[in-house]
Amino acid sequence: MSRKGTILAVCTSERKGTPKHDVGRGELRVDWGLVGDAHAGNWHRQVSLLAWESIEKMRAKGLNVRAGSFAENLTTQGLELHTLPVGARLRIGTALAEVTQIGKICHDRCAIYYTAGDCVMPREGIFVRVLEPGQVQVGDVVEVLEPEEGAPTDPQA
Repeated sequence: MSRKGTILAVCTSERKGTPKHDVGRGELRVDWGLVGDAHAGNWHRQVSLLAWESIEKMRAKGLNVRAGSFAENLTTQGLELHTLPVGARLRIGTALAEVTQIGKICHDRCAIYYTAGDCVMPREGIFVRVLEPGQVQVGDVVEVLEPEEGAPTDPQA
């Protein structure tokens, strides 16, 4: 598995339950997530990521979907996101984040599900919380860090 990928889109929306639009760049804030996005807040699903490879699976089923169609904040390429363990640390642009959840339960079937008979976000999308603030933009690297690289520093040392 590749340990690095690329950001293809940085997406936000003003309201929950709507597709997101690529804004090209953004600020990831600790205990918040992507500034300007309706899903941001002090909880475990601050930022959502979905691989372009997952979106391609839905396109192969005939859906006209794009980055942001599945309400993901960051669309990546080159990483099998859904195979990462909870607790994995990611360097996203200049920010540091930790994987908190793989997939999600959809209580209400979305428009994507009704159109395609399936939706990839519940199985292959991931969620992270921001540990260190930073900037992210299209073209930035997303890197899976080795455990010691993402460990918090001990102020007593």
